[in-house]
Amino acid sequence: MEPLVVALAFLLGLGFRKLGYPPLLGYLMAGFIGNATGYGSAEALAPLADAGILLLLFTIGLKLNPRDLKPRYVWASALLHMLIAVPLTAVVIYLIGSVYEPLSFVHGAGPLTLAFALSFSSTVLAIKLFEERGETASFYASIAIGILVVQDVLAVVYLVATSGHWPDPWALILLALPLFIPVFKRLLGMIGHGELLLLAGIVFAFGAAELFQLLGLKAGLGGLVMGMLLARASPGKSKELYDQLLGLKNLLLIGFFLQIGYYGIPRLELVYIAIVLGLLITLRPVIYFCLLTAFGLRARTGWFAGLALFNYSEFGLIVAAIAQQAGILREQWLVTLALSMAISYVFAIPLNRKAHELYIRYSDVLQRFEKPSRLPEEIIGSLGGANIAILGMGRVGRAAYDTLREAGHDKVVGVEESYALTLELTQSGWPCVHGDASDRDFWERTGLANCELILVSLSNHREHVRIARLARELGFEKTIAVATRFPDESVELEALGCVTFYRYQDVGREFARHTLSACSELAEQPSLDR
Repeated sequence: MEPLVVALAFLLGLGFRKLGYPPLLGYLMAGFIGNATGYGSAEALAPLADAGILLLLFTIGLKLNPRDLKPRYVWASALLHMLIAVPLTAVVIYLIGSVYEPLSFVHGAGPLTLAFALSFSSTVLAIKLFEERGETASFYASIAIGILVVQDVLAVVYLVATSGHWPDPWALILLALPLFIPVFKRLLGMIGHGELLLLAGIVFAFGAAELFQLLGLKAGLGGLVMGMLLARASPGKSKELYDQLLGLKNLLLIGFFLQIGYYGIPRLELVYIAIVLGLLITLRPVIYFCLLTAFGLRARTGWFAGLALFNYSEFGLIVAAIAQQAGILREQWLVTLALSMAISYVFAIPLNRKAHELYIRYSDVLQRFEKPSRLPEEIIGSLGGANIAILGMGRVGRAAYDTLREAGHDKVVGVEESYALTLELTQSGWPCVHGDASDRDFWERTGLANCELILVSLSNHREHVRIARLARELGFEKTIAVATRFPDESVELEALGCVTFYRYQDVGREFARHTLSACSELAEQPSLDR
């Protein structure tokens, strides 16, 4: 790979990051510039791109949890969206191919294949948006991620189906792989942590890929299956392995995005067509909103989940690349698809960053689409007369609850946005209400603003600020205590009238006090003569 192209990818990626957009847009642009100037080639990037795709499928297997797909509103919404969006998009694509010869189709399945690729949403972007707002544990985030996993599974089925030949009869022995789960579990336990675990992940992924290829199956399918087996063998280790592989996978996928640029330099006509496809995606959040509210979810849930899926996916680009290699699509379609994905990001990112403000403004209109009956996960419970609320029942929140109860405060309740964790905590003796602390509806329906004291311990500073502002807007003038991770976060929160607790510094002080107290108690104990 040309060093100049890599340096350009870095600079352009950094530029897009500073503008608030994903760096991969810079990588795509670097590929186009490299192609136009004659630096590098698609062939030189192919090994990196293939390795990135393999690790992408392997990591999908590591995080694939069938339980996340069980609710009807997850898998049915994903499938119904495809049934609505794919035919509609295919008609538009067919018309484009009919009037513009460079994008005409050499295979009858071309329009449907391309529409299928465009029906995916970006897992990477959705998770980044949720992380940025501190909402990864929210109910609507779990729904959006579940829908994305269903899409990933369908994409993998397509990748397998396009192999173009029947597998070797000996491929039946792969059905015995689940019998090796205890062996994988023992191996993962022996490996420990650090670079050896990372190396083991690479060996597992590429070893499975070679085995499947040897038996006439797609290498990517081998990576996916191996990831699923490791996740079953040891959920804890598979999560750790996923985290370690994430950076390497993203690094190798840069080769894939650079490679797209070498399929052709975008003409002005392709830019116009990409804009048309970019405008078409504005229907996506509307479709998801209608589907999710039809399944009994709140308008707020449908709004945030739909907006997170308001983009085209880099995985769809991979599906299209496989179709191009199989002779179904022309190379110019990959260039158009890459431009469409970039345009969808330009639409989606600013809209998602204003999602809360827009929902507050239009909530009355959106709530008209809600059904009278609600799912258990969507019912807003009662605080039970509590006068102290703890927003966020992680380790800090639970410790705060226990300390308050020991100090004689018996009207304390926790608020947790993870429904599963809410049930678990309630059963374990921590009174807990399921709800999103940044949800204005939750505050108004529960009367949270009537509490005497609110403690906040969530994972994201922006969410802390949003909650503090919401509390003040709703007339809460009493104490808000917030646990912060960095000193500079305290400044902004204190300006909103919050009492802040800097976790690392203040926990260190509490640790020292606890140690001195324990030493004092030991010194006062009478010695025993033996």
